[in-house]
Amino acid sequence: MRKDVRILLVGEPKVGKTSLIMSLVSEEFPDEVPLRAEEITIPADVTPERVPTHIVDYSEAEQSDEQLYQEISKANVICIVYSVNNKKSIEKVTSHWIPLINDRTDKDSRVPLILVGNKSDLVEHSSMETILPIMNQYQDIETCVECSAKNLKNISELFYYAQKAVLHPTGPLYCPEEKELKPSCIKSLTRIFKVSDLDNDGILNDNELNFFQRTCFNTPLAPQALEDVKNVVRRNMTDGVKDNGLSLKGFLFLHTLFIQRGRHETTWTVLRRFGYDDDLELTQEYLFPMIKMPPDCTTELNHNAYLFLQSVFDKHDKDRDCALSPEEVKDLFKVFPYMPWGPDVNHTVCTNEKGWITYQGYLSQWTLTTYLDVQRSLEYLGYLGYSIICEQESQAAAITVTRNKRIDLQKKQTQRSVFRCNVLGARGSGKSGFLQAFLGKNLQGQRRIREDHKSFYAISTTYVYGQEKYLLLHEVMPDFDFLSEADLACDVVCLVYDINNPRSFEYCAKVYKQYFIDSKTPCVVIAAKSDLHEVRQHYSLSPHEFCRKHKLHPPQPFTCSTTEAPNKDIYTRLTTMAMYPHMAQADLKNSTFWLRASVGATVFAVLGFAMYRALLKQR
Repeated sequence: MRKDVRILLVGEPKVGKTSLIMSLVSEEFPDEVPLRAEEITIPADVTPERVPTHIVDYSEAEQSDEQLYQEISKANVICIVYSVNNKKSIEKVTSHWIPLINDRTDKDSRVPLILVGNKSDLVEHSSMETILPIMNQYQDIETCVECSAKNLKNISELFYYAQKAVLHPTGPLYCPEEKELKPSCIKSLTRIFKVSDLDNDGILNDNELNFFQRTCFNTPLAPQALEDVKNVVRRNMTDGVKDNGLSLKGFLFLHTLFIQRGRHETTWTVLRRFGYDDDLELTQEYLFPMIKMPPDCTTELNHNAYLFLQSVFDKHDKDRDCALSPEEVKDLFKVFPYMPWGPDVNHTVCTNEKGWITYQGYLSQWTLTTYLDVQRSLEYLGYLGYSIICEQESQAAAITVTRNKRIDLQKKQTQRSVFRCNVLGARGSGKSGFLQAFLGKNLQGQRRIREDHKSFYAISTTYVYGQEKYLLLHEVMPDFDFLSEADLACDVVCLVYDINNPRSFEYCAKVYKQYFIDSKTPCVVIAAKSDLHEVRQHYSLSPHEFCRKHKLHPPQPFTCSTTEAPNKDIYTRLTTMAMYPHMAQADLKNSTFWLRASVGATVFAVLGFAMYRALLKQR
């Protein structure tokens, strides 16, 4: 909402502009009225909307046209004052003041106008009959108030309406000619309805309505009040209430009714609670809350964020198959202004046999986004209404910033859950195959991936000593001379070569010697395509000799040319090395170290899926 409100009073001389301001301030009619009142500021704590309000007077006798134009450009709302007993001052509203103001304001952001009929104490009749046609002719006119500076009639109301016209404008919400909500308002309220529909059945039941009411207005509705609301909708439309709950049509009808009855603030309270600004756009503050990111730290989702994302998954997994079909994904992202996931996501995370993203794959993609681009993750959580549903100040509450990696190395332990493995190798060495194998795709499955759907990332869970961790594989493009800091920043490195290509290992050896020989990042050499015939490498040392010389583990044979899903032991090893870099070199030769880690992985992978199935049955 606005930080302050600036109200400008204009009108013909002697209509009582200055008297209105002085009567408001002193709460009595002034004996002597100056030509113009000084600008006054009413503090926030004495205004109904708790917003500082500046009231500015205009005097033709004291001010030039240029000064008037400047005040018009600065005003948030303009009160055009006329005298109810002076026909000429009424005529000047349309012949002079409205055209003048429109000429001086941008067409797309017209300032709201309020018509003020002063001196109502001098007449017995109302000027409304004359004013109503003017109000119907000009959309910018918010309302008309008849008042008396002398009798103090409607003075406070006048300035309240002026304040309300700025803070709760009708313009963005409602089209008076059509007597219906504007498309942008319908779009915003539809997102709010979908976020509030916690079970995604297209109806707001009593519990959901109460949660919505408490979220927006800090108070639940009494059972009778709930029934009264539903009865109002029932009386006015046939399908506004379904299964004793409010449908989207009913929800939109209620807001139309609020606006038609002059209760714009109700709809604006809802819109602002869900992050919208005066132009019905989600604010930058709502979508991108501040989050401190010290160097050498990473970002992860915390436990509450995963619980929230699980509830979002459950709400959209209509057929309860633990995967999201393309239609279910589309439904999930209806609250977004664009589709955030492209076809590459299906080759970044685990999918089922139909190619649909599984529950594990869904959480993996969220984990990847949070790790690589936390601002985007915050934005996405904002669209889903995380802070509202989880009753948090902002979606920054969903993020854990891990401690500096240097401290992890010093303490020889880590609290992180996501580990990055950069995969380097010459072109054609098998890097992409290595990434896809992690997602359970063998060579035959990989051949079906379209070129424009390929991904340079793969992420899934592994289990190390019974702890579930995420391993994020990143295929680095083999441009040897231009490896950036991002290409090198990781927890473990995979150097991949093709055993069937004599020139393949040379790239790995050069990269290791130039970038990793003195680093503390553990490195593993992968002998890819191990199902093929091994040829002698055109390098001064064989891969085995090179590894022995540099105290690296011997090359790890790997192939994805299998009938079943490729073996995943290597990925557990990589995660373990990332978690315990200080042990990586010392324990590489110790086969029991790896055996304990990988046996734990198998047991917990089975247990994890079984537990999810059990939870799903309970729900």
